[in-house]
Amino acid sequence: MKKYHIAVVGATGAVGTELLRVLERRRFPVASLRPIGSARSAGKTIRFHDDLITVEELTERSFDKIDMVFFSAGGENSRKWVPIARQAGAIVIDNSSVFRMEPDVPLVIPEINGEDVRKHHGLIANPNCTTAVALMAIYPLHRAFGVRRVFAASYQAVSGSGGRAIEELRHQVELAAQDRQLTPQVYPHPIAFNVLPHVDVFLESGYTKEEMKMQNEGRKIMHLPEFRASVTCVRVPVYRAHSVAVSGEFERKVSVEQAREVLAKAPGLELVDEPQSNRYPMPLNVAGKDNCEVGRVRIDCAFENGLSFWVCGDQLLKGAALNAVQIAELL
Repeated sequence: MKKYHIAVVGATGAVGTELLRVLERRRFPVASLRPIGSARSAGKTIRFHDDLITVEELTERSFDKIDMVFFSAGGENSRKWVPIARQAGAIVIDNSSVFRMEPDVPLVIPEINGEDVRKHHGLIANPNCTTAVALMAIYPLHRAFGVRRVFAASYQAVSGSGGRAIEELRHQVELAAQDRQLTPQVYPHPIAFNVLPHVDVFLESGYTKEEMKMQNEGRKIMHLPEFRASVTCVRVPVYRAHSVAVSGEFERKVSVEQAREVLAKAPGLELVDEPQSNRYPMPLNVAGKDNCEVGRVRIDCAFENGLSFWVCGDQLLKGAALNAVQIAELL
């Protein structure tokens, strides 16, 4: 079996750390691993299998003799360094939003459009985490019934904003128990015991950039240029795993029985739908799990041919690290 020389940019961040675990756990054929970080992280060590490896600072020479690079260090770093990595001959799997909508860059969820990987020119984009979790359920239903449009609200965990946000929530919870308040650093308002209808920056339309990603990226991933999605993205005081409430309108008549059958068979998805016994997807249950979960499946009472459902998924895994490694496996 051929083995690959792998680099991970952003190796000490929330997604980078998860990526290393996924590569280990799925026994990806790694010949050598080069963890790369900021000047601040350089010199730290990380454990990979039984080896301790020193994190290197990102430089022009970081991609020499590297076959594949995972980028999880934010948009600015991707914009600057991805072209340098490609020039060095490495194939890049990028987790930022910078290249997702470029026409010649495949945007891939392996269970949905794995074939698109074949069209790469040295760069493949990983989708937005909320979009990835929602599409795991929307796409199989689309194949069965033909999706026209969805209305959705997301319930997004703080780990989507990185390690500092996790610390901020933890700290605010501790202080709230003593009736004290902490000045928020990561978010514009306290996140503990609060929900913020604000993820990413606001656009002139009144939507945020995050809210438009489900429509824009969904069209590209599902090869469905007419797909429409009106989304409200909400940050909630949950450490890990995103949830999305979806109401979809379809071209063909939908029944709950057929929908459940379709969802139960969908790859990377588990049907957890027994409301009578209080069984439904929850972020606590999917945190650390590869598969997403879908439940609360019911006929939507406001749509013709409508179906409502609730999806949860670990956004550090299916929304980021796991999806990136699955792309590498396809390659």
